[in-house]
Amino acid sequence: MERRTIEPRPGWQETVEEQGLIYPLTRYPDDSLRPYWDESAYYVFGLDEVEALEEVVEELHRMCLAAAEHIVTADRFADLGITDPRIARAVAEAWRRRDELPSVYGRFDLRYDGTGPAKLLEYNADTPTSLVEAASPQWFWMEERFPGADQWNSLHERLVDAWKKQAALLPPGSPLYFAHSSADELGEDLMTVAYLKETAEQAGLQTDWISVEEIGWDRLSRRFVDNRLRFIRSIFKLYPWEWLTTDRFAGHVLDTLDNGGGTGSTLWIEPAWKMLLSNKALLAILWELHPGHPHLLPAYLDGPRELAGTTGYVAKPLLGREGAGVTLHEAGAAPVLRDEPCCYQQLAPLPDFDGNHVVLGAWVVENESAGLGIRESSGLVTDEYARFLPHVIL
Repeated sequence: MERRTIEPRPGWQETVEEQGLIYPLTRYPDDSLRPYWDESAYYVFGLDEVEALEEVVEELHRMCLAAAEHIVTADRFADLGITDPRIARAVAEAWRRRDELPSVYGRFDLRYDGTGPAKLLEYNADTPTSLVEAASPQWFWMEERFPGADQWNSLHERLVDAWKKQAALLPPGSPLYFAHSSADELGEDLMTVAYLKETAEQAGLQTDWISVEEIGWDRLSRRFVDNRLRFIRSIFKLYPWEWLTTDRFAGHVLDTLDNGGGTGSTLWIEPAWKMLLSNKALLAILWELHPGHPHLLPAYLDGPRELAGTTGYVAKPLLGREGAGVTLHEAGAAPVLRDEPCCYQQLAPLPDFDGNHVVLGAWVVENESAGLGIRESSGLVTDEYARFLPHVIL
């Protein structure tokens, strides 16, 4: 793994926008615009290195599924902050019937510097973003800048194949809706959903658009409907389950949840069991089940324990996103217990490449490794100001 600088292509912004990345710039607090898509540098990997990382990702995915089974069978929903019995029952039923429910993708965030074993930082398995840039613009960048080279990137083909394989699980005779929140100002959620909709169409599925805010509830039929009053039988949503199960329509979601084979219900993708994997408590449960595993970092739910005096620790809200609420604590500092439920994970500072702190976003489609997206940040927390850099296998 190596970081190399390169001159950006002339007209790069227009190029990546045409390829679906309509948010190539980030607005900073000083009102300046700086590249989010950053092709002034790129990362190089060796083929053996990538193949080893693919094995790590698939091993971690299997471990996470086993941890989900443990959470359900041992009734550890409270450790995830799931205290509503109705939600716990819905998640457990979705898990037990997971073979009947479409499930598409997820993204592991890994700490890796090219020398030691990759370490799991977290698993984004419900509403992961940065998919568009990983699947499309960086592939076309490689073909233009390094013709004949390769990339850890089979995302597009695997997504199309996944929809083809799972088409039989969808209710017949009605479109698969794709929904995002209209509150998304940057367009990232919109384009992620648009891209997934395109892959579903290439797989031969009938699709339709809707925003989450446009989803209606028909009191007479007791069904979710679109803005033309058509019954929504299946829907992909880029909208977290913890919001879906706590907003004003949460009761209707649970009452009509299709966990396989329901004729008067709504099938949601990703399925409700993804709540087990998108929660930071998973990190502590993994460490409990696999203490000392080379690809895990020590993590606890009841406090930092020995980490406060040895390595330092990171406190992560169980449902935080884009670094929100994450705090770093150096070794030797007095341990601080947060009021909100948190996961306390060993501090493993992100690798520093020329002053840039990098995290690998390794994608899984169905149960297989499918691609890589790289983000850099100026600080040790990968936040909303992180930059996306392409990569190549040479």
